[in-house]
Amino acid sequence: MKKLLIAAVAASLSLTTLVGANTAFAQNGTTTATKKKTAKKPAPKHRLIKRKSTKTVAKNDPVPEGSVLWSCEDGLSFDLKGDMAKDQIVTVHWANKNYNLPRESTTTGADRFHDAATGLDLVVIPTKAMLFSDHDGSRLADECKTAAMSQGAPAPTQSNALQKSGS
Repeated sequence: MKKLLIAAVAASLSLTTLVGANTAFAQNGTTTATKKKTAKKPAPKHRLIKRKSTKTVAKNDPVPEGSVLWSCEDGLSFDLKGDMAKDQIVTVHWANKNYNLPRESTTTGADRFHDAATGLDLVVIPTKAMLFSDHDGSRLADECKTAAMSQGAPAPTQSNALQKSGS
């Protein structure tokens, strides 16, 4: 039993000696036999890159000259430039942007100006105008009238112009 105990102590002492040598090697990174010096690389220079702001600035188009103000319910309004009775394209100033809306034919006699790219749709009937959005199918503005329409005049639509010229 004594021999077994002595062998165990001797084995543990030899292990601690080996571990100690490996620890010294790990700390120095080299052995005493081979010492290599490695040159330190200089720290990389950081380039400053100016980044664009992530905030998007809304485009504010000026109200077109010669436009007519259409006042709508809920305090909304838009400006319309062009002759709805004659022009094939009218300009609508809505939400600080100008939209060029081409005329579309209808079977009801209403004037419809629609731009598929922006989704803005203006429908004018003799008593009022309405703005729609194709993207979400919502009505943006309703009960829109000019100052003359508020006084009882009909909307300046193509069908009203034809009725006046026919009488």
